[in-house]
Amino acid sequence: MGSITEPWAIAESENANATAKGSSRELRHGRTAHNMSSSSLRKKSDLRLIQKVPCKTVKNILSNLQEVILGTKLALLFLAIPLAIIANSYHLGRPLIFGLSLIGLAPLAERVSFLTEQLAFFTGPTVGGLLNATCGNATELIIAILALASNKVAVVKYSLLGSILSNLLLVLGSSLFCGGIANIRRQQWFDRKQADVNFFLLLMGLLCHLLPLFLKYATNGEASTSLINKMSLTLSRASSIVMLVAYIAYLVFQLWTHRQFFEATEEEEEDDAYNDDVTVEETPVIGFWSGFAWLVGMTLFIALLSDFVVATIEDASESWGLSVSFISIILLPIVGNAAEHAGAIIFAFKNKLDISLGVALGSATQISLFVVPLSVIVAWILGIKMDLNFNILETGSLALAIIITAFTLQDGTSHYMKGLVLMLCYVIIAACFFVNQIPQKQQNGMGVGSQPNNNAAGGFISA
Repeated sequence: MGSITEPWAIAESENANATAKGSSRELRHGRTAHNMSSSSLRKKSDLRLIQKVPCKTVKNILSNLQEVILGTKLALLFLAIPLAIIANSYHLGRPLIFGLSLIGLAPLAERVSFLTEQLAFFTGPTVGGLLNATCGNATELIIAILALASNKVAVVKYSLLGSILSNLLLVLGSSLFCGGIANIRRQQWFDRKQADVNFFLLLMGLLCHLLPLFLKYATNGEASTSLINKMSLTLSRASSIVMLVAYIAYLVFQLWTHRQFFEATEEEEEDDAYNDDVTVEETPVIGFWSGFAWLVGMTLFIALLSDFVVATIEDASESWGLSVSFISIILLPIVGNAAEHAGAIIFAFKNKLDISLGVALGSATQISLFVVPLSVIVAWILGIKMDLNFNILETGSLALAIIITAFTLQDGTSHYMKGLVLMLCYVIIAACFFVNQIPQKQQNGMGVGSQPNNNAAGGFISA
């Protein structure tokens, strides 16, 4: 195994290279749209100089650095990570720390996807799929847990809601729009089976958000606020357990019983540039334990930067004149998921809408049925009262986003007008949350982010 676990060794042995490519063809049947989307941002490493290094240990270290740090088109953004740490150590300004941390999260999220795919070469497509299902939205999950630890329930709700809206409207909309413009003279088709599965799961998740909200209006003022909050909290915790059960069933459906619905297929007629991207992924370029160590390290850096984001979001809100709700719903998802968003658009340009839809809808489903209910359970364990009542404005935006997207994809075809409408819907929702805090600012006479309690961030019921 040692001869094919390091990139320089693969380059030195043609036989090992051929063997690895043969095995990769089998593993490619387990590749998800999320993995293939992220691969579009990777670049093939030039290991010719590293091969000349006489010391094997040094050669391994340099090759790993080449593949993991420089093997992405977002490598320049890694500079934001030490800058954020320096800014935090020398107290250079909390809004600056927030901005640098957001930028640094983008390449880290893409590298986590790369490392999970590398590990899948050794664990097999099923275990690799489970690993991707767990780590695919690691940034959102870590931010949610750290925000809960700081008792910032509103930030958790806003950031998770923003991730779902961003995937459904912005990512999918921009993919359909760019794909439609680039292929304006070609009919674009996609397989509806995967989309249908994601939509009925998203609708089930929406039901779990609506019922705690409806409890508030169903009592007609006959129950006290504390009793309503208690009922909402109990229902939310029970619903979260059901949602997690549904997500486990979804993984079984996706990885075992109906894997063919979710496999990212590749056409034979592909351009040279795309073939270069795929070639990078056809062999494992780092060893198993090296990949595992890098994955742990990347996760720790995500946790560190996420902690900076959670700690400084209110200061950034006050300094920039933007509400916490707008920053959490709009800015956090756009920057945090920039890598996979860009990948989805690139594949839409190449008329590979199944991959783009798999990224957008798969991520939205994962957040809705896994990250959101897990956050409620974690809050329960921590003794924090977090429910699924996202209030009427937020829940209404989520419901309309799901319904509009479902209608957009109902016929299995696409053109640029569909993408344009989805993007405009996202702009309208963004404008709504941008202006929503203005009356409260005028009433309180201070920035929203300067208030320490959760209601200051947007009026969520904290139970």
